[in-house]
Amino acid sequence: MLGIVTFLPLAGAAGLLLVPAAEAGIARAVAMVFSLASAVASFIVLYHFEPGYAGMQYEVDVSWLSHPTVSYHMGIDGISLFLVLLTTVLTPVVILSTWSAIKDRVREFMVCMLMLETGMLGAFLALDMFLFFLFWELMLIPMYLIIGVWGGERRIYASVKFFIYTALGSVFMLLAILFMYWKSADPQTGARTFDVLRLYGVTFAPGEQRFLFLAMGLAFAIKVPMFPFHTWLPDAHVEAPTAGSVILAAVLLKMGTYGFLRFAMPLFPDAAWEFMPWVAGIAVVGIIYGAMMALVQKDLKKLVAYSSISHLGLVMIGICSLGVTGMTGAVYQMLNHGVSTGGLFLMVGVLYERRHTRLIAEYGGLAGVVPRAAAVFLVICLSSIGLPGTNGFVGEFLTLMGSFVAPVFNFAMIGGRWFVYLAATGVVLGAVYMLWAYQKVMFGPVTNDANKGLPDLSSREMLVFVPVLFLIFYMGIHTTFFTDRIAPSVTPIAARMTDHTGFDLGKTRPDLTPATLMRLKERLQPGQGGER
Repeated sequence: MLGIVTFLPLAGAAGLLLVPAAEAGIARAVAMVFSLASAVASFIVLYHFEPGYAGMQYEVDVSWLSHPTVSYHMGIDGISLFLVLLTTVLTPVVILSTWSAIKDRVREFMVCMLMLETGMLGAFLALDMFLFFLFWELMLIPMYLIIGVWGGERRIYASVKFFIYTALGSVFMLLAILFMYWKSADPQTGARTFDVLRLYGVTFAPGEQRFLFLAMGLAFAIKVPMFPFHTWLPDAHVEAPTAGSVILAAVLLKMGTYGFLRFAMPLFPDAAWEFMPWVAGIAVVGIIYGAMMALVQKDLKKLVAYSSISHLGLVMIGICSLGVTGMTGAVYQMLNHGVSTGGLFLMVGVLYERRHTRLIAEYGGLAGVVPRAAAVFLVICLSSIGLPGTNGFVGEFLTLMGSFVAPVFNFAMIGGRWFVYLAATGVVLGAVYMLWAYQKVMFGPVTNDANKGLPDLSSREMLVFVPVLFLIFYMGIHTTFFTDRIAPSVTPIAARMTDHTGFDLGKTRPDLTPATLMRLKERLQPGQGGER
C-alpha cells in the first residue's frame, strides 16, 4: 500500500508524457485523477492504521543493492501518517486551484507537481537513509522548475537561491549518511547498513555524535528554515506561483522538522540533548524575528512567508522539549501550519488572480465586495492565530505546555523557562500581524475603483477551500483522533532521549539537595501517557 501511495503520482507523471502538449485539459484531468487515487490509497492506510501501536506499520523491507547494502525499506507510524495524508490531500486541492492560474506549459507543470508529490511521500516513508536521500533530492528538481519556469519576475534568482541553499545542506547530510554507513559495520560479519532502525542501535562516540548531529541538523535547519538560514524562503514564496507556495509552505518545509524528529535526535541522542538548548534559542530568535518582519511587510504574500518562519520556530520549540507532550504538539503544529498557511497562500492567489497585485495598500473594503472570500479568509486567519476551536489552538497549547515542563529547558544552564516565555510572544505577535492584514484588506471604505467590481469566489474556488475549512474545525475539535496516533510514536523517541542522556543534574544544579535531585531525575522518565 505504501508503494501504491508513493508511486501512483509518479506513474501519472509518466502517463502525462504521452499526452500532447497542447491538450491542457487532458493534462489537468490526468494529474487530478492520479493525485486523487493516491489520496484514496492513503485513506485506506489510515483506515487500517492501528492506534496505540508505537512501531512501524505497513512495513516492507526488500533488498535493493548488495554493495553497498541498500534496501527498499518503507514504513509508517503516527509521526509520518498525518504528514503523508497532508501531502495527498493538499496536492489535488492545489492542482484544482491551478485550473485558471497556470495557462502555459500545463502538461509540464503537472508532471512537476506529481514528481514532487512522489518525492515528498517517499521522504516521509523511507526507512533507509540512502533511499531517504534519493527522495530528498527528487523533491529539489521539480520545485526548482516550478519556481524558475512558472514564477514571477525574479523567478530565476529565487529558484537558484533555493537550489543552492538546499543543495548545500544535502552535501552535509550525504557526508553524515556515508559516515554512519561506515561506522555501522557489524563486529562479527563486517556487514554495514543504511537502515534507520538498525542505525538506532549503533553507538557513536561523543565527538562523532556532535559532528553527525551538526551535519544533518544543518540540512534540516535550512529546510525548516531556521534563522539565519531562512533568507531563501521569502524570495521563493514571493516568486513561486500560488501552487508552488502552497506546497512549499504546507509540506516541503516539514521535511526539516520531520528530519530532526525522525533522524537527528534519535540517532544521536547525547548530542541532541547537548545542543537542544542552543537549537531552541535559535528557534526563539526565529519566532520573534519572523513575527516582527511580518509586521512591517507591504506585500501580503511576503507577510505570510515570514509568518511561516515564526510558526515553524514554535514547532522546533516543541521538538526541542524532548518530551512526549511537546513533541506531540510539534507534530500537530506541523499539520496545522500546513492547513492554515496553505489556505492563506491559496487566498492570496485568489486575490492576485483578480487584481494582479499583492500590495496590501491596493486593497481595502473587500468584505462588502467579495463576502464569501472575506468569510473564508477570516476563518483561515483565526486558525493561523490559534483561536480556540480551531486547529491552531491545539498545536500551540500542546507545544507550549510540553515545553514549559520540559527537563531540557528547566535545567539548561542557558535560559530555563525563558525559552517558553519568549516563544509565547510569537502567538501574540501572530494575532497582531494577521488581524492587521485582514483589517487592511477587508475592512474600511473601497477607495480603489479597481476593487469595486471584483467577482466573489466561484464554485470551483469554493471547492478548493472546503477541505481546508473542514480540517480547521475537525482538527480543532476532534483532537484525540490525531493525538491518539501521534503520541505512541513520539513516546519511544522521548524515552530514547532520556535513556541515553549524559545530562548530570548534580553538576548543572549544584544548589539542589539529594532528595530534590532524585525527584527531578524521576521527572525525566516518561510516564504513562506522557511525561510526569
